[in-house]
Amino acid sequence: MITVTDLSLTLSGKILYEDVNLKFTPGNCYGVIGANGAGKSTFLKLLEGKLQPTSGSIHIDSNERLSSLNQDHFAFENFSVMETVIQGHQQLYQIMKEKDELYAKPDFSDEDGVKAAQLESKFAELDGWNAEADAAKLLQSMGIIEDKHQLLMAQLPESEKVKVLLAQALFGNPDILLLDEPTNGLDVHTINWLEDFLADYENIVIVVSHDRHFLNQVCTQMCDVDFGQIKLYMGNYDFWYESSKLAAEMAANQNAKKEEKIKQLQEFVARFSANASKSRQATSRKKQLEKITLEDIKQSSRKYPFVKFDLHRDLGNDLLKVEDVSYSVDGQQILKDVSFNIRPGDKVGILSRNSLASTALMEIISGQIKPDSGQIKWGKTTAFNYMAKDLNANFNNPELTILDWLRQYATEQQNDNTFLRSFLGRMLFSGDEIEKQIKVLSGGEKVRCQLSRMMLQEANVLVMDDPTNHLDLESITSLNDALKAYQGSIIFTSHDHEFLQTIADHIIEVGPKGIVSRSQTSYDEFLNDKDVQKQVEQLY
Repeated sequence: MITVTDLSLTLSGKILYEDVNLKFTPGNCYGVIGANGAGKSTFLKLLEGKLQPTSGSIHIDSNERLSSLNQDHFAFENFSVMETVIQGHQQLYQIMKEKDELYAKPDFSDEDGVKAAQLESKFAELDGWNAEADAAKLLQSMGIIEDKHQLLMAQLPESEKVKVLLAQALFGNPDILLLDEPTNGLDVHTINWLEDFLADYENIVIVVSHDRHFLNQVCTQMCDVDFGQIKLYMGNYDFWYESSKLAAEMAANQNAKKEEKIKQLQEFVARFSANASKSRQATSRKKQLEKITLEDIKQSSRKYPFVKFDLHRDLGNDLLKVEDVSYSVDGQQILKDVSFNIRPGDKVGILSRNSLASTALMEIISGQIKPDSGQIKWGKTTAFNYMAKDLNANFNNPELTILDWLRQYATEQQNDNTFLRSFLGRMLFSGDEIEKQIKVLSGGEKVRCQLSRMMLQEANVLVMDDPTNHLDLESITSLNDALKAYQGSIIFTSHDHEFLQTIADHIIEVGPKGIVSRSQTSYDEFLNDKDVQKQVEQLY
């Protein structure tokens, strides 16, 4: 158990939170949410002991082992994959090293023998004899084949290093597991595996994530960082989100009879209680949700940008034809004979286990790079707008202010300071913020700038490479809703399950041996179709 008592933290003169009192108990997965800059990752650092609170305390039982996800993908370059995973249990790893050093001594003494016996006893107590087998099982579950287990980390691509570090965090079933953005850089299959793993995890899990589907699948409670406080709320992310909206409605109608409010709350709780996601969590979560009272439902201070895409002109009969496109990077072919048609109105989600392949295809489609072979044919009525994954590629002059940068894309009718200021205000750039230079913006601010540009230009086709990268949950929600309502066509990549499921009606998976394309299908239908998934496996 973790007990947080009267905790406050001030950083650089700013109070992040004060008088925080919380308890985290085994069998629960807590999703930490809050606006960018609210202090979500900082809270995990406090729990881990990497930061000390300004006041108050955090108590963790001395016999409980805490593990966290390492964010430095290059921290273990000189270690083998197997050794890197086992380092997730530092006590066991140190015993293994001490044993090896003792047995390697040329002058092994009686005293060394006594020490070795003690180490062997502790080693067995920590289940050390199964350590390599357990580590191998974790790695294979994530798609790291046995042939790579003894390679140095430096020999792996970054996409596999991410998986090894996740295996390191999970290794040995820690009593407390801290995960900061664990789905970043993971392919869909590994994310699904992790969801199942955490849903059945019996110890404490505390996770920061911008992936709404992931939070909904694994979390039993939400840990909301807001108003300078940290509060626990029963249920998953959807329950928190809907309950905060319900609280806003109740606050806006203070004169409503309490009986009507209670009835509204009961109906709301009943709906969510019936939709528990995972079997192990379902019964306990349902019982806990049913205990929710009016006082438990709180408003949020979150602000949501206004995102809406209009079309300057409708699409004609033809949209996009991709014919026999192949492309290589450093001599390795990542696209081979890719051919598909996209029809007017299609919203196409492009998937790949190799993000280089999906990004290359987006760059070829948008004319940023030329394929080694094959061709791209856009329909005559199409006017597409492209948003690259590399944010810096989208800004021609980083010295410009936000206002002057956006002015470049405004029509004569739009090129008015009052209009542009109001427009940026709806995208949460208020007051003096619009005078900030592009070069000092955060990743999330740069994405909101790009979305502003795309809204002004009113294209009938949007081409977007991982547009939710760098965005907070509020901006992701607004963008998600806008793309669902958009009347044009969309071609996009994403690792966000809900984004794909609620927007795409045409799925294309790209592998080194070709593609699998299915139109008039949802993302979940694509994933759950066994015949389709057999074809997907053959791509790799």
